[in-house]
Amino acid sequence: MAEITAKMVAELREMTGLGMMDCKKALVEADGDLKAAEEALRIKSGNKASKVAGRTAAEGTVAAFVQGNIGALAEVNCETDFVGKDAGFLAFAQAAAEAIVAGNPADVEALGAVKTASGETVEELRKAIIAKLGENINVRRFVRFETQGQLATYLHGSKIGVVVDMTGGDAVLGKDIAMHIAACKPKSLDASGVDAELIATERRVAIERAKEAGKPEAMLEKIAEGTVQKFLKDVTLLSQPFVKDDKLSVEQLLKANNASVTAFTMYVVGEGIEKKVVDFAAEVAAAAKV
Repeated sequence: MAEITAKMVAELREMTGLGMMDCKKALVEADGDLKAAEEALRIKSGNKASKVAGRTAAEGTVAAFVQGNIGALAEVNCETDFVGKDAGFLAFAQAAAEAIVAGNPADVEALGAVKTASGETVEELRKAIIAKLGENINVRRFVRFETQGQLATYLHGSKIGVVVDMTGGDAVLGKDIAMHIAACKPKSLDASGVDAELIATERRVAIERAKEAGKPEAMLEKIAEGTVQKFLKDVTLLSQPFVKDDKLSVEQLLKANNASVTAFTMYVVGEGIEKKVVDFAAEVAAAAKV
C-alpha cells in the first residue's frame, strides 16, 4: 500500500476541486496513483475536466505581430505582474515578436541571435531589460505563420493571444474568429486534432458513470459515443457555437462567408507553469526565530 501524503491529497484537491476526505479516499483506493484517483473522482462527481488543466501561474505577456502574409505570436514571461505591465518589458516582448517574423528562427534559443529593429539581438535586449527591472525574463515559446491566405490576431489584454490562418472572408471575420477562440478556447480545429487519449478517457468515464447509474449493458457504448460527440463539439473550433451568435456554428459562419480556417494558435500566459506560492507569514515567523 502506497503512503498517502498530505501533499498528494492537496494536489488532488487542487486538480478536482473536491473535498479533502474524498480525495484521500480516492488516493487510497488508487494505491497512490494520482491520475487514476482523479479519473475515479471525475466518474463519481461528474466533473467535466480537471481544474489543473487550465491553471495559469506565471506572469508576463503575449505579443503579436503581422507583416503581410507572415505573422508571429510570442509568450514572454517575467516573475511579477508589476513587471509584466512595465513599458520596457512590453516593448521587449513586441521586439521579440517582430524579430520572429523577420528572422524566422528555428526555436527560442536561435531567436536570441536574431537582430531586432534597433540593431541589437533579442538576447542583448533581454539582458538589458533584466538589468533594468531586476527580474528573470525570457521568451517561453513562439509560433510563426507564413500563409497564402490572411492572418488575423487578437490580444485579450496582455494575457491571452490568438493568431488565425484563414482563407477567404475579410479582416472583420478574421478578428471575430480570433476573439471566439480566445473566449471559447478550443483544443483543435476539428476532431482529427484532438488527442486520442483525451477521447478514450471521456469514453471510459462515460461508461463508468452509466454503469453506476444502473444503465443496461447494451446501452453503454451508445451512451459513451453520445458523450464523446458532445465532448468533441465542445472542444473543436468548427463545431463550437459562434460566441456572437450561438444559433450558428463556427463552421456555418465560415461557409456563409466563403472562408475557411487552416490553423490557429492560442497562448495563455503561464499556461501549464506552476508558480511557487510564498507563505510570507511563515517566512517572517522563521526569521524571528533566528
